[in-house]
Amino acid sequence: MPPIDVPLSLLDRSRTRAGEPDALALLSTIERARLAEELGYHRFWVAEHHAVPGIGSGSPAVLAAAVAARTSRIRVGSGGVMLPNHAPLVVAEQFAVLESLHPGRVDLGLGRSLGFSAPVREALGATEADPDRFLADVDAVRAFLGGRGPVTATPRLAVPPPIFLLAGGRGLSLAGRAGLPVAVGGPALEGAAALDAYRRAVRATGGDPYVIASVTVMVADSEDRARDLLLPEAWAMAASRTTGAFPPLEDVAAVRSRTLTSKQRATMEQFLAGSVYGTAGQVAERLGQLVRRTGADEVMATTSTFERADQARADAALASLFAS
Repeated sequence: MPPIDVPLSLLDRSRTRAGEPDALALLSTIERARLAEELGYHRFWVAEHHAVPGIGSGSPAVLAAAVAARTSRIRVGSGGVMLPNHAPLVVAEQFAVLESLHPGRVDLGLGRSLGFSAPVREALGATEADPDRFLADVDAVRAFLGGRGPVTATPRLAVPPPIFLLAGGRGLSLAGRAGLPVAVGGPALEGAAALDAYRRAVRATGGDPYVIASVTVMVADSEDRARDLLLPEAWAMAASRTTGAFPPLEDVAAVRSRTLTSKQRATMEQFLAGSVYGTAGQVAERLGQLVRRTGADEVMATTSTFERADQARADAALASLFAS
């Protein structure tokens, strides 16, 4: 089977593990980025999640700076900064600093999700994700980075970093209105009409549409083994629906030994059904179909499992399926 001829990238959410200090999740993110660069990945993005036990990073700008300092070629960015939580000037200056220190390697991904729970949203002071306000804030970030803001964002840049919008559902239409590249995952990837509408909207603004398909991927020696390796993440999703807290990853054996409610089992099966997993050949075929069906310009994998050695092997196996 020929290699998949689009760029391959990684989104790492600094997943914590049961029985480990949270700091180890951050150090592992940096090491994973270093290995991803060696494997030929195009981008490495980090996420923003506040007060979530299962995720170590609430500050993508800080973590991206650490990743960029330990790598030399791979693009580094946010997947993404949640703009309702931040003043546009602050976001612009943070990423202007990153771009100044690592010119030509920085991406700014912006999203509009609020905190995971009501207490988190209250602590952040983010009570709504109004689409029009979000687009106004996106325009403000662009203006500050481009030297067109009402005040001067520093450091001033000759070439600002590219901006991407994170989208699911309605987010595609917002990216189209903004005329920006989009990173899209979940059910929104199944909607060919929505993707076509996004591309038409971007071209109407004079921009160039660009679709990053964000997919949970796991490669292993067998389909059953790959499915097992996704169980820790699937259980975390089910647990969050039960308790309201997204927990650290547990090992596969611990998850398999749990007695599940019918609702938890259904949530896990839904997560697995939306993932791409199997042997290298199976994953190559399924991702190739996804790229052809969606016209995606790039694939961004969101792979995680409890054992980091398994995760590293999966990253390497996935990289081998793509043209460098």
